[in-house]
Amino acid sequence: MENTMEEHLDTAPDDHYNEAVKPEDAALLDAYSRAVTSVVESVGASVVSISIGTRSARSAFEAMGAGSGFIITPDGYILTNSHVVSSAREIEVTSIDGSQHTATLIGDDPSTDLAIVRVNASSLPYAGLGESTGLKVGQLVIAVGNPFGFQSTVTTGVVSAVGRALRGIHGRLIENVIQHTAPLNPGNSGGPLLDSHGRVIGVNTAIIASAQGIGFSIPADTARWVVTQLMTKGKVRRSYLGIVGYTRKLDRRLIRYHDLGKDEGIEIVSLDQEGPGRKAGMMAHDIVVFVNGKAVTTVDEIYRMLSEWPVGTPLMLTVLRGKEKIDLNVTPVEAAK
Repeated sequence: MENTMEEHLDTAPDDHYNEAVKPEDAALLDAYSRAVTSVVESVGASVVSISIGTRSARSAFEAMGAGSGFIITPDGYILTNSHVVSSAREIEVTSIDGSQHTATLIGDDPSTDLAIVRVNASSLPYAGLGESTGLKVGQLVIAVGNPFGFQSTVTTGVVSAVGRALRGIHGRLIENVIQHTAPLNPGNSGGPLLDSHGRVIGVNTAIIASAQGIGFSIPADTARWVVTQLMTKGKVRRSYLGIVGYTRKLDRRLIRYHDLGKDEGIEIVSLDQEGPGRKAGMMAHDIVVFVNGKAVTTVDEIYRMLSEWPVGTPLMLTVLRGKEKIDLNVTPVEAAK
Protein backbone atom coordinates (compact mmCIF):
# COMPACT_ATOMS: atom_id res chain seq x y z
CA MET A 1 0.00 0.00 0.00
CA GLU A 2 2.84 2.37 0.84
CA ASN A 3 4.65 1.57 -2.36
CA THR A 4 1.51 2.21 -4.37
CA MET A 5 1.05 5.62 -2.73
CA GLU A 6 4.69 6.56 -3.34
CA GLU A 7 4.41 5.54 -6.94
CA HIS A 8 1.27 7.64 -7.25
CA LEU A 9 2.96 10.70 -5.73
CA ASP A 10 5.96 10.31 -8.01
CA THR A 11 3.93 10.09 -11.19
CA ALA A 12 0.93 12.36 -10.47
CA PRO A 13 2.67 15.73 -11.15
CA ASP A 14 3.92 14.61 -14.55
CA ASP A 15 0.53 13.19 -15.47
CA HIS A 16 -1.18 16.40 -14.37
CA TYR A 17 1.26 18.52 -16.37
CA ASN A 18 0.74 16.41 -19.46
CA GLU A 19 -3.01 16.81 -19.12
CA ALA A 20 -2.74 20.60 -18.60
CA VAL A 21 -0.48 21.33 -21.56
CA LYS A 22 -1.47 19.02 -24.34
CA PRO A 23 0.46 19.09 -27.59
CA GLU A 24 -2.55 20.38 -29.50
CA ASP A 25 -2.98 23.23 -26.99
CA ALA A 26 0.68 24.16 -27.28
CA ALA A 27 0.33 24.21 -31.07
CA LEU A 28 -2.64 26.57 -30.81
CA LEU A 29 -0.73 28.89 -28.49
CA ASP A 30 2.22 28.88 -30.86
CA ALA A 31 -0.05 29.70 -33.80
CA TYR A 32 -1.64 32.55 -31.84
CA SER A 33 1.79 33.90 -30.92
CA ARG A 34 3.03 33.67 -34.49
CA ALA A 35 -0.07 35.48 -35.78
CA VAL A 36 0.42 38.37 -33.35
CA THR A 37 4.16 38.71 -33.91
CA SER A 38 3.70 38.54 -37.68
CA VAL A 39 1.13 41.34 -37.57
CA VAL A 40 3.35 43.53 -35.39
CA GLU A 41 6.36 42.94 -37.62
CA SER A 42 4.41 43.90 -40.75
CA VAL A 43 2.61 46.97 -39.38
CA GLY A 44 4.58 48.14 -36.34
CA ALA A 45 6.95 50.41 -38.26
CA SER A 46 4.04 52.47 -39.57
CA VAL A 47 2.77 53.30 -36.07
CA VAL A 48 4.00 56.60 -34.69
CA SER A 49 3.88 58.70 -31.56
CA ILE A 50 2.20 62.09 -31.90
CA SER A 51 3.05 64.82 -29.40
CA ILE A 52 1.41 68.22 -29.21
CA GLY A 53 2.88 71.24 -27.47
CA THR A 54 4.72 74.48 -27.97
CA ARG A 55 8.14 75.46 -29.22
CA SER A 56 10.34 77.76 -27.17
CA ALA A 57 12.39 80.67 -28.47
CA ARG A 58 15.31 78.25 -28.78
CA SER A 59 13.16 75.91 -30.91
CA ALA A 60 12.99 73.33 -28.14
CA PHE A 61 9.72 71.39 -28.30
CA GLU A 62 7.77 71.19 -25.05
CA ALA A 63 5.22 68.39 -25.13
CA MET A 64 1.84 68.96 -23.50
CA GLY A 65 -0.03 65.87 -24.68
CA ALA A 66 0.47 62.73 -26.69
CA GLY A 67 -1.29 60.05 -28.66
CA SER A 68 -0.64 57.57 -31.43
CA GLY A 69 -1.23 57.46 -35.16
CA PHE A 70 -0.24 55.43 -38.18
CA ILE A 71 1.16 56.33 -41.59
CA ILE A 72 -1.34 55.63 -44.37
CA THR A 73 0.70 56.77 -47.40
CA PRO A 74 4.44 56.56 -48.12
CA ASP A 75 4.63 60.35 -48.54
CA GLY A 76 3.81 61.09 -44.92
CA TYR A 77 0.06 61.26 -44.38
CA ILE A 78 -0.80 60.02 -40.89
CA LEU A 79 -4.21 59.09 -39.49
CA THR A 80 -4.93 59.79 -35.82
CA ASN A 81 -7.70 61.04 -33.52
CA SER A 82 -9.13 64.52 -33.80
CA HIS A 83 -9.02 65.03 -30.04
CA VAL A 84 -5.27 64.35 -30.07
CA VAL A 85 -4.34 67.13 -32.53
CA SER A 86 -7.27 69.48 -33.09
CA SER A 87 -6.10 72.11 -30.59
CA ALA A 88 -2.37 71.67 -31.18
CA ARG A 89 -0.09 74.66 -31.76
CA GLU A 90 2.82 72.41 -32.72
CA ILE A 91 2.77 68.74 -33.67
CA GLU A 92 5.76 66.44 -33.52
CA VAL A 93 5.81 62.88 -34.81
CA THR A 94 8.23 60.26 -33.54
CA SER A 95 8.73 56.97 -35.38
CA ILE A 96 9.49 53.69 -33.71
CA ASP A 97 13.18 54.08 -34.68
CA GLY A 98 13.33 57.39 -32.80
CA SER A 99 13.38 59.72 -35.80
CA GLN A 100 11.37 62.91 -35.29
CA HIS A 101 9.46 65.14 -37.71
CA THR A 102 7.40 68.30 -37.39
CA ALA A 103 3.88 67.66 -38.67
CA THR A 104 1.17 69.82 -40.19
CA LEU A 105 -2.53 69.36 -39.52
CA ILE A 106 -4.24 68.61 -42.85
CA GLY A 107 -7.78 68.31 -41.51
CA ASP A 108 -9.83 66.93 -38.66
CA ASP A 109 -13.37 65.70 -38.13
CA PRO A 110 -14.52 65.90 -34.50
CA SER A 111 -17.77 64.13 -35.38
CA THR A 112 -15.84 60.89 -35.98
CA ASP A 113 -12.80 61.78 -33.85
CA LEU A 114 -10.48 61.37 -36.85
CA ALA A 115 -7.76 63.65 -38.17
CA ILE A 116 -4.89 63.63 -40.66
CA VAL A 117 -1.47 65.18 -40.14
CA ARG A 118 1.45 65.12 -42.55
CA VAL A 119 5.21 65.03 -42.20
CA ASN A 120 7.64 66.09 -44.92
CA ALA A 121 9.15 62.72 -45.73
CA SER A 122 8.99 60.03 -48.38
CA SER A 123 9.29 56.26 -48.81
CA LEU A 124 7.83 55.73 -45.35
CA PRO A 125 6.45 52.40 -44.13
CA TYR A 126 2.67 52.58 -44.17
CA ALA A 127 -0.45 50.60 -43.39
CA GLY A 128 -3.40 50.79 -45.76
CA LEU A 129 -6.96 50.77 -44.48
CA GLY A 130 -8.68 47.42 -44.73
CA GLU A 131 -12.38 46.66 -44.46
CA SER A 132 -14.49 46.51 -41.32
CA THR A 133 -17.53 44.99 -43.00
CA GLY A 134 -18.01 41.38 -42.00
CA LEU A 135 -16.32 41.55 -38.59
CA LYS A 136 -17.62 38.91 -36.23
CA VAL A 137 -17.97 38.86 -32.47
CA GLY A 138 -15.15 36.77 -31.02
CA GLN A 139 -12.71 37.58 -33.83
CA LEU A 140 -9.10 38.18 -32.75
CA VAL A 141 -7.98 41.82 -32.82
CA ILE A 142 -4.64 43.46 -32.11
CA ALA A 143 -4.24 47.05 -30.93
CA VAL A 144 -0.89 48.73 -31.61
CA GLY A 145 0.19 52.11 -30.30
CA ASN A 146 3.37 54.13 -29.97
CA PRO A 147 2.65 56.40 -27.01
CA PHE A 148 6.24 57.18 -26.07
CA GLY A 149 7.90 57.26 -29.45
CA PHE A 150 10.55 54.62 -28.87
CA GLN A 151 8.55 51.51 -28.14
CA SER A 152 5.37 50.02 -29.47
CA THR A 153 2.68 48.76 -27.17
CA VAL A 154 0.78 45.72 -28.36
CA THR A 155 -2.37 44.33 -26.79
CA THR A 156 -4.72 41.63 -28.02
CA GLY A 157 -8.36 40.81 -27.50
CA VAL A 158 -11.49 39.96 -29.40
CA VAL A 159 -14.34 41.83 -31.01
CA SER A 160 -16.98 41.95 -28.29
CA ALA A 161 -19.65 43.83 -30.24
CA VAL A 162 -20.19 45.43 -33.64
CA GLY A 163 -22.61 48.11 -34.70
CA ARG A 164 -22.19 50.13 -31.53
CA ALA A 165 -22.89 53.88 -31.62
CA LEU A 166 -20.57 56.26 -29.76
CA ARG A 167 -21.56 59.90 -29.37
CA GLY A 168 -18.87 62.31 -30.52
CA ILE A 169 -17.75 65.65 -29.12
CA HIS A 170 -20.48 67.60 -30.92
CA GLY A 171 -23.30 65.20 -30.13
CA ARG A 172 -23.40 63.30 -33.42
CA LEU A 173 -23.42 59.53 -33.28
CA ILE A 174 -20.40 57.72 -34.68
CA GLU A 175 -21.99 54.72 -36.35
CA ASN A 176 -20.92 51.06 -36.36
CA VAL A 177 -18.21 51.53 -33.76
CA ILE A 178 -16.22 48.39 -32.97
CA GLN A 179 -16.21 47.38 -29.30
CA HIS A 180 -13.31 45.15 -28.34
CA THR A 181 -11.39 43.80 -25.37
CA ALA A 182 -7.82 44.70 -26.37
CA PRO A 183 -6.67 46.98 -23.51
CA LEU A 184 -5.79 50.50 -24.66
CA ASN A 185 -2.85 51.92 -22.78
CA PRO A 186 -2.58 55.68 -22.18
CA GLY A 187 -1.41 57.33 -25.39
CA ASN A 188 -2.68 54.54 -27.66
CA SER A 189 -5.55 56.70 -28.88
CA GLY A 190 -5.26 57.04 -32.65
CA GLY A 191 -3.38 53.79 -33.20
CA PRO A 192 -4.64 51.03 -35.50
CA LEU A 193 -6.82 48.06 -34.62
CA LEU A 194 -5.76 45.09 -36.72
CA ASP A 195 -7.08 41.67 -37.59
CA SER A 196 -4.99 38.51 -37.54
CA HIS A 197 -3.87 39.14 -41.15
CA GLY A 198 -2.46 42.58 -40.33
CA ARG A 199 -5.27 44.51 -41.99
CA VAL A 200 -6.34 47.78 -40.36
CA ILE A 201 -9.98 47.30 -39.38
CA GLY A 202 -10.34 50.32 -37.10
CA VAL A 203 -8.80 53.36 -35.42
CA ASN A 204 -8.68 53.16 -31.64
CA THR A 205 -10.48 56.14 -30.22
CA ALA A 206 -11.55 55.76 -26.60
CA ILE A 207 -11.70 53.60 -23.52
CA ILE A 208 -14.19 53.78 -20.69
CA ALA A 209 -12.01 54.04 -17.61
CA SER A 210 -14.73 52.84 -15.24
CA ALA A 211 -15.41 49.74 -17.35
CA GLN A 212 -12.12 47.89 -17.45
CA GLY A 213 -11.25 46.21 -20.71
CA ILE A 214 -13.77 47.97 -22.96
CA GLY A 215 -12.17 49.65 -25.96
CA PHE A 216 -13.70 51.33 -29.01
CA SER A 217 -12.47 51.80 -32.56
CA ILE A 218 -13.80 53.82 -35.48
CA PRO A 219 -14.41 51.25 -38.25
CA ALA A 220 -12.09 51.28 -41.25
CA ASP A 221 -15.00 51.77 -43.66
CA THR A 222 -15.94 55.03 -41.91
CA ALA A 223 -12.29 56.09 -41.70
CA ARG A 224 -11.77 55.55 -45.43
CA TRP A 225 -14.63 57.92 -46.32
CA VAL A 226 -13.45 60.53 -43.81
CA VAL A 227 -9.84 60.28 -45.02
CA THR A 228 -10.92 60.97 -48.60
CA GLN A 229 -12.83 64.07 -47.47
CA LEU A 230 -9.98 65.35 -45.30
CA MET A 231 -7.29 64.83 -47.92
CA THR A 232 -9.26 66.54 -50.69
CA LYS A 233 -11.12 69.26 -48.76
CA GLY A 234 -9.48 69.48 -45.35
CA LYS A 235 -12.82 68.83 -43.68
CA VAL A 236 -15.93 66.66 -43.91
CA ARG A 237 -18.98 68.36 -45.40
CA ARG A 238 -22.25 67.42 -43.73
CA SER A 239 -25.76 68.67 -44.32
CA TYR A 240 -27.44 70.68 -41.57
CA LEU A 241 -31.11 71.48 -40.92
CA GLY A 242 -30.85 73.55 -37.76
CA ILE A 243 -33.41 71.65 -35.70
CA VAL A 244 -33.42 70.12 -32.24
CA GLY A 245 -36.00 67.53 -31.23
CA TYR A 246 -36.82 64.47 -29.22
CA THR A 247 -38.82 61.27 -29.73
CA ARG A 248 -42.43 61.38 -28.60
CA LYS A 249 -45.48 59.16 -28.86
CA LEU A 250 -48.10 60.07 -31.43
CA ASP A 251 -51.80 60.47 -30.74
CA ARG A 252 -53.59 57.29 -31.82
CA ARG A 253 -56.28 59.31 -33.57
CA LEU A 254 -53.65 61.04 -35.74
CA ILE A 255 -52.02 57.70 -36.52
CA ARG A 256 -55.32 56.31 -37.79
CA TYR A 257 -56.45 59.51 -39.52
CA HIS A 258 -53.25 59.94 -41.53
CA ASP A 259 -52.56 56.19 -41.82
CA LEU A 260 -49.01 56.73 -40.54
CA GLY A 261 -48.20 53.12 -39.73
CA LYS A 262 -46.02 54.19 -36.80
CA ASP A 263 -46.59 55.44 -33.28
CA GLU A 264 -43.59 57.76 -32.74
CA GLY A 265 -42.23 60.93 -34.29
CA ILE A 266 -39.72 63.70 -33.55
CA GLU A 267 -41.12 66.79 -31.87
CA ILE A 268 -39.16 69.93 -32.73
CA VAL A 269 -38.30 71.80 -29.54
CA SER A 270 -36.10 74.53 -31.02
CA LEU A 271 -34.81 75.80 -34.35
CA ASP A 272 -31.77 77.76 -35.42
CA GLN A 273 -33.15 81.21 -36.24
CA GLU A 274 -31.05 81.34 -39.42
CA GLY A 275 -31.19 77.61 -40.16
CA PRO A 276 -32.77 75.99 -43.23
CA GLY A 277 -35.53 74.39 -41.17
CA ARG A 278 -36.82 77.74 -39.92
CA LYS A 279 -36.48 79.28 -43.40
CA ALA A 280 -38.53 76.43 -44.89
CA GLY A 281 -41.40 77.17 -42.51
CA MET A 282 -40.79 74.62 -39.74
CA MET A 283 -42.10 75.61 -36.33
CA ALA A 284 -41.52 74.56 -32.74
CA HIS A 285 -43.78 71.62 -31.78
CA ASP A 286 -44.00 70.37 -35.35
CA ILE A 287 -43.62 66.59 -35.28
CA VAL A 288 -41.41 65.13 -38.02
CA VAL A 289 -42.72 61.73 -39.13
CA PHE A 290 -41.07 61.20 -42.54
CA VAL A 291 -37.97 62.40 -44.35
CA ASN A 292 -38.17 61.85 -48.10
CA GLY A 293 -40.94 59.36 -47.44
CA LYS A 294 -38.89 57.33 -44.95
CA ALA A 295 -40.24 57.00 -41.41
CA VAL A 296 -38.04 58.51 -38.68
CA THR A 297 -38.42 58.33 -34.92
CA THR A 298 -35.16 59.81 -33.57
CA VAL A 299 -32.97 62.81 -34.35
CA ASP A 300 -30.08 60.38 -34.81
CA GLU A 301 -31.92 58.80 -37.75
CA ILE A 302 -32.08 62.23 -39.37
CA TYR A 303 -28.34 62.69 -38.69
CA ARG A 304 -27.65 59.38 -40.42
CA MET A 305 -29.59 60.45 -43.48
CA LEU A 306 -27.93 63.87 -43.56
CA SER A 307 -24.44 62.38 -43.34
CA GLU A 308 -24.90 61.04 -46.87
CA TRP A 309 -27.18 63.77 -48.23
CA PRO A 310 -25.55 66.34 -50.57
CA VAL A 311 -25.31 69.86 -49.17
CA GLY A 312 -27.68 72.20 -51.05
CA THR A 313 -29.95 69.42 -52.32
CA PRO A 314 -33.58 69.83 -51.14
CA LEU A 315 -35.30 67.09 -49.20
CA MET A 316 -38.88 66.72 -48.03
CA LEU A 317 -39.86 66.63 -44.37
CA THR A 318 -43.37 65.48 -43.55
CA VAL A 319 -44.56 66.98 -40.27
CA LEU A 320 -47.67 66.95 -38.14
CA ARG A 321 -48.83 70.39 -37.08
CA GLY A 322 -51.84 70.07 -34.86
CA LYS A 323 -54.20 67.83 -36.85
CA GLU A 324 -52.63 68.64 -40.21
CA LYS A 325 -49.99 66.70 -42.11
CA ILE A 326 -47.70 69.07 -44.04
CA ASP A 327 -44.88 68.47 -46.53
CA LEU A 328 -42.00 70.97 -46.36
CA ASN A 329 -39.12 71.23 -48.81
CA VAL A 330 -35.97 71.99 -46.84
CA THR A 331 -32.57 72.72 -48.41
CA PRO A 332 -29.75 71.71 -46.04
CA VAL A 333 -26.67 73.87 -45.67
CA GLU A 334 -23.18 72.84 -44.72
CA ALA A 335 -22.82 72.14 -41.03
CA ALA A 336 -20.19 74.01 -39.08
CA LYS A 337 -17.65 71.95 -37.14
